[in-house]
Amino acid sequence: MDQAGNAAPRFFGYGSLVNRATHDYIDIRRTRVKGWARAWRHTGLRDVAFLTAVPDPTGEIEGLSAAVPNADWAALDAREFAYDRIALKAMDDTMIYAIPDGKHAPASAAHPILLSYLDVVVQGYLNEFGEAGAALFFATTHGWDAPVLDDRCAPLYPRHQLLTREEARFVDDALEALECKVTRI
Repeated sequence: MDQAGNAAPRFFGYGSLVNRATHDYIDIRRTRVKGWARAWRHTGLRDVAFLTAVPDPTGEIEGLSAAVPNADWAALDAREFAYDRIALKAMDDTMIYAIPDGKHAPASAAHPILLSYLDVVVQGYLNEFGEAGAALFFATTHGWDAPVLDDRCAPLYPRHQLLTREEARFVDDALEALECKVTRI
């Protein structure tokens, strides 16, 4: 609630924002959003691929919803600078960050998925939704034909987190099951 007693607006996170270690928002709820899917994409604003939400009438994404105190979007907008903040029609006062159509392309060899970023996302799903939720993340995310750049030993992602041996094995096993091409830096 703000000082006037109004409910704070919320954002819905479906990637690195699921990992609570990457931010300090506290009013958090596990949430499912219908009508969207996750996909690996890149834009001219970033050298590597990141997750984005794409409209999908049959899609569903699990993630976290968090309040934005005092509707102060500045820090979150700066973090999510490559995305537009879009109102979720089905959820009052909740926003989702997504790259608009026409401003993104599939991940590619020139714009790979960073393993350090993927590790952060999967660690968040493991912590919030357990192994079944993390497996669902892999199953419901599009674009696994893109190469994955293994930067785990020298992370390029600025909010990287240290994974346990079990968490790293979970990620590696999922990538192997998806037959993802993993290249080392």
